[in-house]
Amino acid sequence: MSDQLYLSLWYPNFRLESLPSALTGVLRQFATVAGEGKPGSLFGRVWAASAFPIDWTESPTYQRIFVNDTRSDDTADTDDAIIENAVAEATEQLHEDVAYEFEMRWLLWLPSDMKSIASESERSTGHLDIDIEDEEDARPSNLITMPAAKPSRWKLEPARVRIAGFGPEFDAGAYDQNGQVRVEFGLDTPWVQEEEELSRQDAAKIQQNIEKLLAFTLLIEKHCGISSRLLWTESGEPLAEKLIARLQRLN
Repeated sequence: MSDQLYLSLWYPNFRLESLPSALTGVLRQFATVAGEGKPGSLFGRVWAASAFPIDWTESPTYQRIFVNDTRSDDTADTDDAIIENAVAEATEQLHEDVAYEFEMRWLLWLPSDMKSIASESERSTGHLDIDIEDEEDARPSNLITMPAAKPSRWKLEPARVRIAGFGPEFDAGAYDQNGQVRVEFGLDTPWVQEEEELSRQDAAKIQQNIEKLLAFTLLIEKHCGISSRLLWTESGEPLAEKLIARLQRLN
């Protein structure tokens, strides 16, 4: 059964004033993996930013949706969607009881029966005008070439990731448990297919997803000055062990 996947991050001697720089650091590492080091990649930009007071049931007191498509070359959103600018604007008014959330995108191999954000109608944020076949930024450079086989049920699609930083009083101080910064990846389906019999072609796609997730996690550990991190699922299952086991089986 699919489960929600999160990465929680804790920082030593954390203070509210350091939240913007902590968020900027995590967003930069995500952009490095999502954009694959290509300058100007759409996946290196923020797609939406929000500030939620008190807890998640409240309406945001701040929200901005950025236009990140081929039209953005001619709009002010191009500069505003740059990570540093988006974080500075959203966190201009820091409050102890507010969560600051930023939405990013990356490309993952998704099962064809899993709805991608490109076709979502609910909670629609921003415009996603990317031709997966033609967009140079949209195609990973380390794709594994497979011999001709039956068509794969997996497709390379944009996937949403939400990165949130918490004030110490937000949601009754839940950041002690959730981390001062939390990354929400959505369903764990792109990484865990325990009950599925996979072809070599499909297994290679899951392996690429796992490698991308691990690369992001390791970059955070190396560059963000965290004291601890936890990759976890909503059900509490030990996902890290499952990912390692899956990667070992694929290899």
